[in-house]
Amino acid sequence: MPVELRSPPDVRTIAVQGLRTRYLRRGEGAPVVVLHGWGASIETVLSIVDGLRAHRAVYALDLPGFGETPPPPQPWGVAEYQRFLAAFLDALHIPPAALVAHSNGGRVAIRMAATEPARVHQLVLIDSAGIRAPRGPRYYSRVAMAKTGKHAARLGGAPGRRLQRRLQRRAASSDYASAGALRPTFVRLVNEDLRRFLPAIRAPTLLVWGSNDTDTPLSDARLMERLIPDAGLVVFEGAGHYSYLDQPQRLATILTHFLGAGR
Repeated sequence: MPVELRSPPDVRTIAVQGLRTRYLRRGEGAPVVVLHGWGASIETVLSIVDGLRAHRAVYALDLPGFGETPPPPQPWGVAEYQRFLAAFLDALHIPPAALVAHSNGGRVAIRMAATEPARVHQLVLIDSAGIRAPRGPRYYSRVAMAKTGKHAARLGGAPGRRLQRRLQRRAASSDYASAGALRPTFVRLVNEDLRRFLPAIRAPTLLVWGSNDTDTPLSDARLMERLIPDAGLVVFEGAGHYSYLDQPQRLATILTHFLGAGR
């Protein structure tokens, strides 16, 4: 996880679905909306915003549960986050836009591009989530540990609860372990496989991936490239899951070229 930058002075707030939502806008021109990943915020995508602001009106927001936007009132899946994003776009009167989305933000962007195509005229997915990982022996081992922990906590009193916490730490991913009150939302999101939406995406799509991404592997990008009708893939050699931070200037050049072609 990258180190977060200092909060920018030009952030604003707007009420969206009853949530005080933090966002910023920089630049002028055709709109681009930048969506951050899990556990991130406006600050973590500022390099994308500032790489485009010379030619575009660029928006970034804290999705519910992240940054300074309150969490959703109940566990949300991708559809609920999509409806929130649509309400945000409507509240700010943002016309059809390019979506640039990293990791978990890519889930929301994929579903919106597939089911509300009039809102999305270009799509950029950076190390995007959305393809559910195969459920092999390691997955079922983690499930078994979690169930054992729940049983121990129910029957073993305080020692059982301590055992449950140890087993949860061993079984859980780092994102799940740090999710806190958002754990039910995290579970809903990671259990959704969005590959069925990919063939319905009509917007020209650019996939940007780090060759060393271990969170959303390059095989996911190649699958998306095959299933999205108008998609191209750029691989950043040596970059990881935060490829846009590993090679920010290269990304800015590529995005300016790709988005400019669709004006």
